[in-house]
Amino acid sequence: MEITTRSLWTMIHGMGFGALYLMACSGALVELYRRYCSHDAAQPTARDETFLRVYLCAMAALAWLAVITGSYIVYPWYRTKPPAGATNLSAYPRYLLLSSPHTSGWHNICMEWKEYVAWIAPIAITMAAVVVLQYGRRLKDHPPLRNTVLCFVWASLLAAGVAGFFGAMLNKNAPVEGGDTIHLVQEGTK
Repeated sequence: MEITTRSLWTMIHGMGFGALYLMACSGALVELYRRYCSHDAAQPTARDETFLRVYLCAMAALAWLAVITGSYIVYPWYRTKPPAGATNLSAYPRYLLLSSPHTSGWHNICMEWKEYVAWIAPIAITMAAVVVLQYGRRLKDHPPLRNTVLCFVWASLLAAGVAGFFGAMLNKNAPVEGGDTIHLVQEGTK
């Protein structure tokens, strides 16, 4: 059993940081709604407030890690230009997709969208975290601001979901592979 370094980084980017972030978004939405929008919600304790602040900051860190690893580690491998006369484009995902009219849409639509929409996620969740850090319990007294925070968390979830879906489909059609091979289990080992 083995994996290449590029495949490992792609997995860390998407299934590690990205998927964990998507799961954390649902928890943040539930907690923010329960805490600030529910009419029968009890006043949160200082410990609850600290937990929410740490949770949102950790989410922002995850979102930034996903976008930065995708943009600066995985994406350069995706767009690597093949040498002149190359016929096997499997090591050059962008050019592999663009080589056929049946797959060019994966690059022309999905990757173009993914490159930009993914950056909305960390920006939006960072804004939400900063507002919760600044206002804390007082956020319940500011309905327009509270609703804006919820909208930004929803926008972050939607952006991350679109980017994650497109990333998974791109990786399915033209995976980023190559680099050193990492042997996870040696042959003959049980």
